[in-house]
Amino acid sequence: MALGAAGCGMNAKAQAAKDIARFLGAVLRHDRAGFEAGLDRPEVESDLREQLTELGRAKGVDVGEPSEFAIGRMINPDAFHLVDAKTGQPVAAPPTEAQVAAMLKVRNGTHVCLDEAVTHRCRIGFAKRGDAWRLTGVPLGDLRIEVPPAAKP
Repeated sequence: MALGAAGCGMNAKAQAAKDIARFLGAVLRHDRAGFEAGLDRPEVESDLREQLTELGRAKGVDVGEPSEFAIGRMINPDAFHLVDAKTGQPVAAPPTEAQVAAMLKVRNGTHVCLDEAVTHRCRIGFAKRGDAWRLTGVPLGDLRIEVPPAAKP
């Protein structure tokens, strides 16, 4: 039974890595069409709306629901910053599928996330939607993605 679960996780990781690498490539190229194809916009908007509302409550501020315009502006390729995990400098090339796979944490067969290098917390979530993996959740604020070095041949 454990072997089957491990196999499922490996399969999800490999499948997700391909689509997420394509999405991160679109981010790096500022390719809006590719970016939109790689996200579940209604789910990301809902996630951000909930986070902003909760942040307001935590600060004792109730300003109502965040505007659609404000939420929409938070979801664009320019909000993401792909940096080299060792140097912190912007990467010149999109991460490979192997680099993305190294960053992924499988939550279950339909949900993965980019694992934060230092704390190992899930920060940026993706879910399988039909035959593709799409962005479904991001944290408020820093959307810095630390890309590990490429494996040497």
